[in-house]
Amino acid sequence: MTVTRAHPGRNASPRTARAINDRLALRLLQEEGPLTAGQLKELTGMSRPSVADLVERLQESGLIEVVGEAGEARRGPNARVYGIVAGRAYVAGLDVRIESIGVEIADLLGRPAARAVLPVTEDAAPERIVEDGIALLQDTARKAGAAAGLHTVVFGAPGLVDPVTGRLSSSGALPAWHGDLVDEVRKRLGVPVLLENEVNLAAVAEQRSRPAGEPDTFVLLWIGGGVGAGVVLDGRLRRGVSGGAGEVGFLPLSLTGELPTATDCDNGYHGLVGSRAVCALARAHGFAAGAAGDAAAAGEAVRAAVAAGPAGRPFLAELAARIAVGAAAICAVLDPGRVVLAGEVGQGGGPLLAALVDEQLARLSPLRTTVLTTAVEGMAILRGAVVTALDAAQEVLFAPAG
Repeated sequence: MTVTRAHPGRNASPRTARAINDRLALRLLQEEGPLTAGQLKELTGMSRPSVADLVERLQESGLIEVVGEAGEARRGPNARVYGIVAGRAYVAGLDVRIESIGVEIADLLGRPAARAVLPVTEDAAPERIVEDGIALLQDTARKAGAAAGLHTVVFGAPGLVDPVTGRLSSSGALPAWHGDLVDEVRKRLGVPVLLENEVNLAAVAEQRSRPAGEPDTFVLLWIGGGVGAGVVLDGRLRRGVSGGAGEVGFLPLSLTGELPTATDCDNGYHGLVGSRAVCALARAHGFAAGAAGDAAAAGEAVRAAVAAGPAGRPFLAELAARIAVGAAAICAVLDPGRVVLAGEVGQGGGPLLAALVDEQLARLSPLRTTVLTTAVEGMAILRGAVVTALDAAQEVLFAPAG
C-alpha cells in the first residue's frame, strides 16, 4: 500500500485544509479500496480527531458509507470499514466510429455497469443515426441502473477537436453526424459532455493500464481503420495548439511517392499502414482479408499471420517495416523512448509484431526506442472515455462543499 501524507500549506485556511484532506481520503479509498479510520490516519498522517471529522463529513455528503467491519489489534468493537458509494454517480464513455457507436456506463469507482454497440450502415440517414445514438446512450444508462441520470459524458471521435470551442473539425472525409450527435447530447441531457480525439483516449487508457513505476513518456501508435498517435510526455497528454498533435496519418510517407492533402491522407502514412493497406498486403502474402479492408478484417489477417508461425513472417516483416518508417519519424521529433502499438492491427500483432517493429526501428533511428504492444485489453477508446469522464466527475463531486 502506497503511503501518502497530507501536507496542507502553512497558510492554508481551515476550509482549504479540509478540502485537501477530503480529496486525499477519497483518492485513497478509490485506489486502495475500503479502509478503516485507523488506516486513513496512517496513510494521511492526520490526527485521529481530524480523521473522525473527515469521515463524518464524507458520510453526510453521501460519498462514503460503512461497508463492513475489520478486527484490529486492540480491545473493543471491530473497526468500521469505509468505502466510496459507487452508485453515487454514473458516467458514460462513447466511441464514435464511421461504422459504429459504442457506449459504456460505469459507476463512481470506474466499474463497468453496462455496455452496448450500435452498427451504423453507410446508407443510414444522419438524423436517424443521431436519434438512435441518443436512444442507445439512454437505454444503456437505464440498464446500468443510473436512475438519476448521468453525471458526465465523454465522446471519443476521429478528427481534430478544437481546444477553444470543444467542437469537432474533421481532418478528412468524416461524417457530419459525429459532431451533430455530440451537440444533441449536450442539448438534451443537460450534463457535462466532453469531446476528445479517440486515439488520445486510447493513450489515456494505456497510461492508466501500465504498471506503476514505468516511464511516463510514450507515444501510442494506433493502427486500425485509421492511423493516429496519442502523445504522452512527462505524464501529460499533449494535444497541440489546434488539437492535432498525433495526426500522423498525414505524414508524407507513401508507397507511390505522392503527397497527402489537407483533407485526404490516403497518400500519407495512413495509406501505408491503414486497414485497407494492411488487408491488401495480407492478400499479397496469401492471407485472407476482407475486400472492404476495414479495421476488423485487418486485425484478423494479422492474427492469422501470427498464428501461422514461419509462414506468416514475410507478411509481418513487411508490415513491421512500414510501421517502423512512421515510428522513426515520430521518434526523430519527440524521442519518447517508448512506442506502444495499439488499434486492431497493433493488438492483432501482439508481442511478435512489436518485436519486429522494434528491430526495424533500431535500423532506422539512432534514438533507442522500445516498441511495446498495448497493455489495454478490449475496447481501449471506450475505457479511455470512461476514465476521462470519471476524472471530470470526481473533480466536481470530490470538491469541498460550500
